[in-house]
Amino acid sequence: MKLGSLKAGGRDGTLIVVSRDLARAVRATGIADTLQRALEDWSNLAPRLNALSERLNAGTVEGAFDVDMAALAAPLPRAYEFVDGSAYLPHVERVRRARGAEVPATFYTDPLMYQAVSAGFLGPRDPVLVPDAAYGIDLEAEVVVVTDDVPMAVTPAQAAAHIQLIGLVNDVSLRNLIPPELAKGFGFLQSKPRSALSPVFVTPDELGDAWKDHKVHLAMLTHVNGQWFGAPEAGVDMQFDFAQLVAHAAKTRPLSAGTVVGSGTVANQDTSLGASCFAERRTVETLESGAPKTPFMAFGDTVRIEMLDREGHSVFGAIEQAMRKAG
Repeated sequence: MKLGSLKAGGRDGTLIVVSRDLARAVRATGIADTLQRALEDWSNLAPRLNALSERLNAGTVEGAFDVDMAALAAPLPRAYEFVDGSAYLPHVERVRRARGAEVPATFYTDPLMYQAVSAGFLGPRDPVLVPDAAYGIDLEAEVVVVTDDVPMAVTPAQAAAHIQLIGLVNDVSLRNLIPPELAKGFGFLQSKPRSALSPVFVTPDELGDAWKDHKVHLAMLTHVNGQWFGAPEAGVDMQFDFAQLVAHAAKTRPLSAGTVVGSGTVANQDTSLGASCFAERRTVETLESGAPKTPFMAFGDTVRIEMLDREGHSVFGAIEQAMRKAG
């Protein structure tokens, strides 16, 4: 099934079930007001939501309405936790090689992960607001999974059973603020504003055989200003799968229902498939010619991020955003 949230209904939106073709939806009235509430009682409420989804797709449900993407909030307008990994090591390897640094051996055995902004997610059509374009506005097209309650110290095999939903995120970065922040040795803060989520999250069964080995085996398609930017394969070159990422995050603490776990920027060894962020493209340019050629994003630039199934249908809907000056 596919789940989304309307902007109406307060900070956490109003939960809706969305049809497979993303054209129609129905409120989950009487089941759960919000997606957060559903995730907190997932074993009991998911079957009821799935039954509603089946009726919606069969055209037999009352109260269905046409989907207006602009009226959608993020599926989880806010979450208790968002932990973001960096599971695509080709990206890490190239960035380090471009600045003459080696990749530590531990990067191949222990995931990179940080605590990201979860107090609010942008909707799929909301603009990215930044005070100054000189901060170096960058997109990051990633896959995310959402968990129910995850006990502390689960194994990857145990963690896999707690992955309930899958979606996309534009994990916005302000690249020119990152180096001075990391130089302090204390992680990201100002360089990581709010991110945007795809119109819907889907249950793993919606992906069919594209969900395998706890990875999404589809291309991450990104366009910038209407021009093709990249389509790397999300199921290729992912060093750590989502079960491993969830287990890593839960090593010393339980994860609350509704925790969002990100894959990191999708990247492949094959650079002909393009990039999922400007930092990646600029790194490839540096390795090829000694210096980056492509600037970061400017106010007025637009981005579209989505995944298509084998028949060319959008799975999660598209994140479509413009970069805007804050204030």
